[in-house]
Amino acid sequence: PVRMEMWSPVRSLPPSNRGTPRSQGGSKKQVFEAYMTTEDVSHGLKRGELIQGSIRINPKKYHEAFIAAPDGKRDIFLDGTAARNRALNGDVVVVQVLPQEQWKVSSMEEDSASTEAEEQLAKRVENFSLNATGTGISPPQVVYIVEQKHSRAATGFLKFLPDKPFAMFSPVDHRVPRVNVPLPDCPHDFCSRPGDYANILFIVRITSWPDDSNFAEGRLAKTLGQAGEIEPETEGILIEYDVDFSEFSVEVLGCLPQKLPWTIPPEELGNRRDLRKECIFTIDPATARDLDDALSCKPLPDGNFELGVHIADVSYFVEEGNALDFIASRRATSVYMVQKVIPMLPRLLCEELCSLNPLTDRLTFSVIWKITPEGKILSEWFGRSVIRSCVKLSYDHAQSMIEAPDKLFQADELPPCAAEHPMDEIHQAVLNLHAIAKRLRAQRFQGGALRLDQVRGYYTMSCMSSFCFNAFLAVFSPRLVEEFMLLANMATAHQIYRSFPNKALLRRHPPPQTKMVDDLQEFCDQMGLHIDFSTAGTLHKSLNETLGDDEYTSARKEVLTHMCSRPMQMAMYFCTGVLKEELLFRHYALNVPFYTHFTSPIRRYADVIVHRLLAASLGCGTHLELKGEEVQKQASHCNDKKTASKRVQELSSELFFSVFVKESGPLDSEAMVMGILDQAFDVLVLRYGVQKRIYCKVSTFHFHKVGKKGELTLVWAAEEPGKPSVRQVRPRHRAK
Repeated sequence: PVRMEMWSPVRSLPPSNRGTPRSQGGSKKQVFEAYMTTEDVSHGLKRGELIQGSIRINPKKYHEAFIAAPDGKRDIFLDGTAARNRALNGDVVVVQVLPQEQWKVSSMEEDSASTEAEEQLAKRVENFSLNATGTGISPPQVVYIVEQKHSRAATGFLKFLPDKPFAMFSPVDHRVPRVNVPLPDCPHDFCSRPGDYANILFIVRITSWPDDSNFAEGRLAKTLGQAGEIEPETEGILIEYDVDFSEFSVEVLGCLPQKLPWTIPPEELGNRRDLRKECIFTIDPATARDLDDALSCKPLPDGNFELGVHIADVSYFVEEGNALDFIASRRATSVYMVQKVIPMLPRLLCEELCSLNPLTDRLTFSVIWKITPEGKILSEWFGRSVIRSCVKLSYDHAQSMIEAPDKLFQADELPPCAAEHPMDEIHQAVLNLHAIAKRLRAQRFQGGALRLDQVRGYYTMSCMSSFCFNAFLAVFSPRLVEEFMLLANMATAHQIYRSFPNKALLRRHPPPQTKMVDDLQEFCDQMGLHIDFSTAGTLHKSLNETLGDDEYTSARKEVLTHMCSRPMQMAMYFCTGVLKEELLFRHYALNVPFYTHFTSPIRRYADVIVHRLLAASLGCGTHLELKGEEVQKQASHCNDKKTASKRVQELSSELFFSVFVKESGPLDSEAMVMGILDQAFDVLVLRYGVQKRIYCKVSTFHFHKVGKKGELTLVWAAEEPGKPSVRQVRPRHRAK
């Protein structure tokens, strides 16, 4: 077992281990190389002497950075802050790499990161840097910054420096440099009472970074408040990751219907398929207010079903090119934090006009199939429609229906529903959907799909500003909805690609990095774990069938699922006109040739573009002005915002977990060892699904390694004279 008495996210700790700045006086020596000219960069890229890519900086070891090699199978290693030449995490950079015959290949040890998104930055990689000692040749380094993707804003602490005209700002993210901040920017009593600000969080924006200094220059943007408190930390996270949480402007709100309550114009009803009398309903989390998808499942006389997925028609309200469209395209996604949502669209749209609320006429885009009970699609229809949801079901409601197929539910057990669709009709529709979804899911995994389920945490808030932490894995009802959303997304991808082969917006998922998979395969082989990494399907089968049958089988699976997620690359939006080879369109995890996002236009701008493409392909929308280059530019922006949103969500969860441990701790929980380092080991805390690094603070410890497998022997102080307590730690062992 491990005991958690305090859980402090790295971002909340005042600076204590980065030293103090060296004197700024005297002659200055150039620290960084001058950037190449735009012309030289262009020629170097064309000749293959330079490589362009996004830089990723290791959050655990900020002197290590990587960009993907052109073959996508491994990473190019940038050693030291000088090598990345003032680029910050996420920037698009150009790197000069030595000729391949001069590469020196050496393995680097895996260093697990604190979250799923950042674990990818601390993986085992190939080090392509030349050992330049005595050669006079530089190792790989950044020679140009194409685009500053990083916000240049950082959260951190100010330190007073006697006899200096500036204060030293130390970011909590060590990947960001320390920053000189002019004293006039600081609080008025900062110089006289610097100790009062030792635990105060500030936001600083970097304005420049001279090539003759290890420190950037910047301006103080805002005083946030006490470190460790939820609201200051939350605001810091949002600013740091460039999330626009401002109120929508009058110009943007002016794009919405001004006459409320709004009703569907009669001429619009005449242009749509009228489904208002059908048994259509939503299934969402109990707290959801932006209901953007609904389902229907009507039995047919021939024993088949008419199954529909109905998605809020956001593109009807968000006209291409207006102020609302512009702000939605910039935000690109809603951002979900533990205690709040930063919406992509105004709440009037999210929660009212577009939300498929029960017993209300709503505009939708529908995909309707004739489908057999076994899940075989016989026919397919796309089109604009109007629906009237008969009930708003929560996941718990749907789950209770699935678990009690013969039960007659009473009126007080479920939400109010339309009189023309009694509860037993809705119950049967849920059961039919569940039966078809199970078959579709089985077919997907038999066909080679992969799913890496991990324990996730959620918080139950109370009016007293305290909360409870819970952990969960997916149950049947969310999977039911997911299955049909996947089906609709795949069908839409085929439709828009057929119609617009050069400007369809699809979503691809590249296969995992080869080198990292090979290393993980070797490690598993040494551990006696028979995991087949040859395809997504064989990996899924291995994780679900070959991990033994004992009390630690589920824990073993959870740890291996975390480890297998590390080599995985991120899925990404792209324009089909940019990638010429259809093989590159594939989605690795789903194991399908074409995929897109169509089902969540309230919270994802990519889906709005897909709706416009779909409408144009069916002749039921306005003329599409988008060009392929514009689609690719927006796809890239959506990728950036989705990555940032995911990281913000993780940081919010970490913040709340730290407060939870502080309020509820100390907490004892069983954990399983995930990896061994020479002076520490990583564990997965099973109950909470969180990872933690445990440093060796015992009397004596010994580390040795055979192949990829490390072993750490810990020796505690003797409980009895002459009898030391000894414990060996190996991967997959429980932490003691």
